[in-house]
Amino acid sequence: MRVALWFLGLFGVAVLLALFVSNNEGTITIFWPPHRVDLSLNMVVVLLGLLFLLIHLALRALAALFALPGQARSWRVRHQEQAMHANLIEALSHFVAGRFLRARKAALEVLAREAALSGIGEGGSGAVRLRVMSSLLAAESSQALQDKTARDTHLQQALTQSASPGALGVREGLLLRAVRWALEDRDAAAAQDWFDQLPSGVARRTVALRLRLKLARLTRQPGLALDTARLLVKHRAFTDASGRGLVRALALENIQDARDTEQLQRVWHKLESIEQTMPEVACLAAERLLFLGDEQVTALAWLLPVWERMLMAPDGLTPSQRISLVQALEAAFADTVDSVWLVRIEQAQMAQPGDAVLQYLAGVACLHLELWGKARQLIKQALPRLPDQRLAARAWMMLADLAQRQGDDEQAAQAWQQAAQLALRQDD
Repeated sequence: MRVALWFLGLFGVAVLLALFVSNNEGTITIFWPPHRVDLSLNMVVVLLGLLFLLIHLALRALAALFALPGQARSWRVRHQEQAMHANLIEALSHFVAGRFLRARKAALEVLAREAALSGIGEGGSGAVRLRVMSSLLAAESSQALQDKTARDTHLQQALTQSASPGALGVREGLLLRAVRWALEDRDAAAAQDWFDQLPSGVARRTVALRLRLKLARLTRQPGLALDTARLLVKHRAFTDASGRGLVRALALENIQDARDTEQLQRVWHKLESIEQTMPEVACLAAERLLFLGDEQVTALAWLLPVWERMLMAPDGLTPSQRISLVQALEAAFADTVDSVWLVRIEQAQMAQPGDAVLQYLAGVACLHLELWGKARQLIKQALPRLPDQRLAARAWMMLADLAQRQGDDEQAAQAWQQAAQLALRQDD
């Protein structure tokens, strides 16, 4: 439709010009004494149009001639920019491919070309970010090459450039990389100094929390490490299984570092409820509490949730966890057996008569209650089916002790010999 309208317009103009020219009898006379020139009006209009066109073309030619130096300059700048970006891509390619020396060389070439462009006033709006990222890439390559002097030099250059208004937001990344490099060097003081320079908002990011976790473990701050691990688990920085494993390991480390019962109880109360019900955590805490002081009631209270979990779901605890629980209960029953716990153990053993571990625990309880015959019977029945050599060695030792109490020295010697053999196998 638009083309048709253009054609109609052109035809209209052509018709008007034809009517004007065909019926135009005007004449223009130019007097140039002693000459006289008569020209038709149509000829004068044509000559004026040609003169205007000629002047326009001449001006365009002059403008193009004077623009040649600027175009040459722009071409050189574009050529330098293309070469600079090609060097940057080359540096990144070498870095991810593990050719760190070539990557650093390419990054330094980018910096050299950018400095040349800035020297002639053609740096561009992204020049600062380009310098910062190139310096960071050179620093990363130097870190991979274990050239710490060059790394620190390039990092300082990047930090200096990041203070410019055109590099907002880049400094945070530089500080995070500096923390990571310090952690790789096992330099806790430098890592802490860099980490303290992070803004509060950046310190709550997942990558910063990962670094804080490593720093806390390097500086042996298990409490801070555990708090950081909890935040990372909430942010889904780990899978469920790895997150639970990390929290469990840090909780165990906190418990192991306790030096007295008060400190241990503070650590226990700081644990979340789900952490307190972890079998490994509860068992180690109870054993540690019994080792540091005579806190049988508190230790048994800590073990009770794990015991109930084992009874409610027989498969809720792994065999190693069941054995750890039995060993912790055995340690708690060293002085006396609480009547409530005795009822619990008897009910559990009667509900699962084929469970050798529960039968062993019932025998231990009877032994502490001085029910020698029943203890001997339960332990001897459980002994062939015990899945752990440590429990089996303890069972032989208790049988040896019972035999000595009854004056059967020969049977006691045989039991001690069996216990010693199991202990030697365990050491091997």
